[in-house]
Amino acid sequence: MKKSFEKLGFFIQNNRFSVLLIAFLCIIIATQGAQLIEMKSGTETFVGKSSPLYQDFDHLYQNIFQTQSIVVMVEGNDVKSADLMEAVDRLEHQLQATDGVIETTSPASLIKTVNQKITGRYELPKTDEEIKTIIDGNPAIFSQIIPDNNHMLISVVIPGSASDKTQQDILTATEDAVPFAEFPPSYNIIVTGDPAFSISMNKEMNSSMGILLGLSAVFMVIVLLLVFRHVRWCLLPLPVVLLGIVYTFGAMGYVGIPMSMVSMSAFPILIGVGIDYAIQFHNRLEEELQDKGNKTRAVIETIKHTGPAVLIALAMTALGFFSLFTSTVPMIQDFGKLLMIGIVMCYLSSIFVGVVTLSLFDSYADKNPLRKITNKIKPADSGKKKKPGEENGSDRLIGRALQKTTALTIKYDVVVLGVACLLCFGGLYLDQSVPIQTDVQTFVPQEMPSLLDLKHMGDIMGGSDELNLIIKVEDTANPDVLKWIDKFSEHEVATSSHIHSASSIVSLVKERNGGVIPDTSQEIENIYSGIPEAQKDRYMYGKNMLLLNFNIGNAVSDIKVTGIKELTNIVKQDMQWMPAPPGTAVTITGSSVIYIEVITALTSGRVAMTFLGLVLVLAGLFVVYRDWVKALVPVIPMVIVIGWSGGVMSYLNISYTPLTATLGALILGVGSEYAILMMERYFEEKDKGQSPMEAIHMASSKIGSAIVASGATTVFGFMALLASPFPMIADFGMVTVIDVLLALLATFVVFPPLIIILDTWRDKRKELRTAEKETNEQIKGAEI
Repeated sequence: MKKSFEKLGFFIQNNRFSVLLIAFLCIIIATQGAQLIEMKSGTETFVGKSSPLYQDFDHLYQNIFQTQSIVVMVEGNDVKSADLMEAVDRLEHQLQATDGVIETTSPASLIKTVNQKITGRYELPKTDEEIKTIIDGNPAIFSQIIPDNNHMLISVVIPGSASDKTQQDILTATEDAVPFAEFPPSYNIIVTGDPAFSISMNKEMNSSMGILLGLSAVFMVIVLLLVFRHVRWCLLPLPVVLLGIVYTFGAMGYVGIPMSMVSMSAFPILIGVGIDYAIQFHNRLEEELQDKGNKTRAVIETIKHTGPAVLIALAMTALGFFSLFTSTVPMIQDFGKLLMIGIVMCYLSSIFVGVVTLSLFDSYADKNPLRKITNKIKPADSGKKKKPGEENGSDRLIGRALQKTTALTIKYDVVVLGVACLLCFGGLYLDQSVPIQTDVQTFVPQEMPSLLDLKHMGDIMGGSDELNLIIKVEDTANPDVLKWIDKFSEHEVATSSHIHSASSIVSLVKERNGGVIPDTSQEIENIYSGIPEAQKDRYMYGKNMLLLNFNIGNAVSDIKVTGIKELTNIVKQDMQWMPAPPGTAVTITGSSVIYIEVITALTSGRVAMTFLGLVLVLAGLFVVYRDWVKALVPVIPMVIVIGWSGGVMSYLNISYTPLTATLGALILGVGSEYAILMMERYFEEKDKGQSPMEAIHMASSKIGSAIVASGATTVFGFMALLASPFPMIADFGMVTVIDVLLALLATFVVFPPLIIILDTWRDKRKELRTAEKETNEQIKGAEI
């Protein structure tokens, strides 16, 4: 492998300006790809399209029946006034002419319909008394949109499958139409609804993305100035890794990875992990430039030695991330793809652009006439030439502290390992009680205006979560089917405290037939012909499909997804003892129902992800080292950290989300690098003839400060997540920062006694086998 990288080093050194030109062209290509990135926050980011639950939802409900509503809520002292209804009527006329709007429903249009039945004129009454008489006299019609004297709703219905752009256009048209409707000044107008919330959430994700990247950059500047100041141009790794992020954005667009609440958090992680690659190349090249007079050879040696080492670390990280692909939650799969692409892009940026840029900077510094002046402006001790392997003051301090820690942990090895394992098992036990959160409203900034408006409407009108029953029939006009729907609906509303109301074609039929369902199909067909198509299409498709909606209020936040699963099972059981007519098939679906799939994915799926990541990293290490001790020792501390992480989440009362469910894979991918570096140095020192105790002390003192610096860059990168306005991302950031610190702790506390015990045991086994072999040979010699 080193020969291949040596050839690559020759190529890079001989084509430095060509490499930079290609890198610049790639920036242009990446910029074009970034334009293709889509923002997604809907159901498809939680549940895979191959899932039977999602297919029922998508094919049977979303594409046929589902509609969404942009809601205009009017607040005031008295909403039953003629002046207000005229303003509502003006607004409705404007919105009905908007492209993409299926229909509008408002108190004004309903009042005109009732007034037509009374007077024969389809118009609004002129006085407040007439308006109030119609509204108060028909509570069944108006109670849903005028819940009290101070609030009313105007619903702008759009297709459930409408694109984000269509939703945005209709929302903008609605907001623009409100001023032209000339509402009386004493009323407050709020434009809300699920589409408005989704659009606002996408905008918030887009704006917070820049904030996260900016904070990551600031934190990286701080950590580089703290731990990397002993080299020239110590801030250079930052633009190098940011270049890798730019390339990642481009690949994201071309590959088709959407921007979601989970994928947006990948970039601070990539900065924290990827900058370590740039630091490794930068540090080695500076070392080679100091030691060798031949600058060309310095570039070649850097790429020859550092390229393979960093590539192996990248491969182990990638194996940990690879387990994310086993999740059935699309946003977790996208998160895994983004992390895999990102670490490769950061590696390529570091080995090509980082090395070439530093090489050119060094060449310019030699020609700089001010170099002699700048050389004079150095710290007082800069004139002292460091001996090979000599460390600066801070490195020596960290090294001595780690050496003392190592001695202490080895002295009390049984206690240390015993306590670590007990805490691990305790954390794994507590992990089982960590709740799972899938309510999207809890993931977003709680002070977001669109969320506050949506919650305000929910407090007044009640929630809008639904169970949707798709009823496949032989004839939609079969009176037995309609009577069953009516009877079953009444039973579910009466017996279940979580089902508040039901809506179906039955209510429209009864409304036009004196409150009863006709006994013949022909009578029902005649009624169907008089129902407006827009209303009929919401509950009936062709001649073979009907829709029954159960309103379950705020069930997603009240009884959680597990409660919705139990409610769905109750409805299924009720259908068994109150069966539908022969030839009828019922499928329960809806956005609330398909989140049941998320529960399964986040409970069993996250355990499977962690286990697969463990197996992959273990297998990868064994393939690289061909030694079971070297494969096992770096993994065991990370398994312990995974257990500790469960205890941390339980203690901090942080729920599992699609993002925190990835923690096991991230710990394995990021944290195992520290133990691998310690192990490499341990066996290097041991190969020089030192005893296991001497080797681990030397490893702790010599490479410990480098591992601390590497961990610091990762921690500072993750810390940017803490500032995210999205609670889901902020919680994830908090736990990952703690987990990386725990991984460092395990590297310096758990790893030393573990490696000493296992390696010493193996050495004794080897000595014993060697002694037995020599004894057997002596016995055979004596017999001869």
